[in-house]
Amino acid sequence: MKNSTKYLLISLATFIIGYIYLRFAYASTQDIPFAQEIVLVVLGTIVTIAITAALLNKQSEVEIEKEQRVKVFDLKSNLYFDLIEFIESILEKSEITDKDLITLEFLTHKISVVANLDVLEAYSDFTKVFKETTLDSKINALESDAISAELARLCGAIRYDLISKEDDTSIKVQKLIDRNIHTLIDEDPNLKK
Repeated sequence: MKNSTKYLLISLATFIIGYIYLRFAYASTQDIPFAQEIVLVVLGTIVTIAITAALLNKQSEVEIEKEQRVKVFDLKSNLYFDLIEFIESILEKSEITDKDLITLEFLTHKISVVANLDVLEAYSDFTKVFKETTLDSKINALESDAISAELARLCGAIRYDLISKEDDTSIKVQKLIDRNIHTLIDEDPNLKK
């Protein structure tokens, strides 16, 4: 049984027992109006404290959950931008070294920890294209274009993971990204996907 459930059951039992006791005290003091008013004040105070405690508890849970989401978002966005900058540096120097492969391997491990399924699938497609185009450790213009095109598709999945959660918007954004990258590399967008 979870701690919150135990806490709720204990609180409920305490509240019911307290209510029964105060109800008995209220009935016992029927002949003394001032004592009845004191019992009602105590009962009102206890109810107010219980409601306030429940609200504060829920608010704390919501704030903790929000902080966790912000930390995960920061982690994801930093990792994704590190990957994009790393690929950019490889394409700028037109070659890949053993050190670059090790760095990419560890970026892959980090991505596998935080990325959602769509990003992992797009990243898998990206790594296939990346591996095929960098077999000789040199990257020519055509290979660079292929890597850039697949990176653009990966960026669409990353955008969906970080920002948009609407499927229709995601599809439109992916089409725009594909069109933009194909415009930049002078490729016919109908040839791929």
